[in-house]
Amino acid sequence: MRNLVRIIWAALLTAATPALGQTAYPQKPVRVIVPFPAGGSADTLCRLVSEKLSGAWGQPVVIDNRAGAGGNVGADIAARAEPDGHTLLCSPPGPLAINHNLYKSLPYEPARFVPITVLAVVPNVITARIGLPANTAGELIAYAKANPGKVHYASQGNGSTSHLSAEMLATMAGIELVHVPYKGEGPALVDIVGDRVDIFIGNLAAALRFEQTKQVKFLGLASRNRSRVAPGVPSAVEIGLPDFVASAWFAIVAPPGTPDAIVQKVNAAAVAALALPDIRSRFLDQGAEPVGDSSAATAAFIKEEEARWRAVIRSTKVSLD
Repeated sequence: MRNLVRIIWAALLTAATPALGQTAYPQKPVRVIVPFPAGGSADTLCRLVSEKLSGAWGQPVVIDNRAGAGGNVGADIAARAEPDGHTLLCSPPGPLAINHNLYKSLPYEPARFVPITVLAVVPNVITARIGLPANTAGELIAYAKANPGKVHYASQGNGSTSHLSAEMLATMAGIELVHVPYKGEGPALVDIVGDRVDIFIGNLAAALRFEQTKQVKFLGLASRNRSRVAPGVPSAVEIGLPDFVASAWFAIVAPPGTPDAIVQKVNAAAVAALALPDIRSRFLDQGAEPVGDSSAATAAFIKEEEARWRAVIRSTKVSLD
């Protein structure tokens, strides 16, 4: 089995890697900036792929966690890096598709990053406390309409995807929800488990273990399709809100001006890594659906996501300093 994996890896990488002329890449260790702390989904998924890139290239590929300001600190460092492929950014949506619509100003321009590939997508899910008198998304909406201003939702913090996802749901369903911001996903889930907040619309991967141990319940997925990770949860289409689409995703991008030959080599290596059975299995264990698109498809995806979140932010008038 191990030899078969090596053969698949070599074949995929050889077939997908474009010629780089006389210039070898990488010529030294590659730094992958993750703009959030170690231990979260962003760090874990990016680290798994970086290990495979290191093995394929024969150079260390080192994760550099640079958290702060909703991911803006790390993104700014990556944006200012030499565009030679030896510094990359591996990031969830915030720094690439959301923050420039939330903050009055940013020290970098997200649109100038060079997209390489999306590693994975993790849909958001409506997670409810066990004691909430609603067991489906439809029952939640009916309950909220009958009790305006009494349903409280937790978020990871102001401007987070969990905040914006709940506002999206409220707008689409015509209901009134009360925001309770937390400092991160962990504290929010603790209070859902403790029956202190009603719902949390966040990362499926983070909430999955609580649902599996019957400490919370899932009411609906913010995705047009069901998830292989939690196949029993109805999709947005099935709950009657087909445009209720919200996910965490993790993309590799390069600093502005990075040559296309380098972008394509990184893309080829990352796509090859995502095709490996052990990586796919470990991603799915994290609740993440592996992707591995082309650089062009990644650019189109980020553009579509930016438009989706911009519309939510403008309609709800959410802003941050």
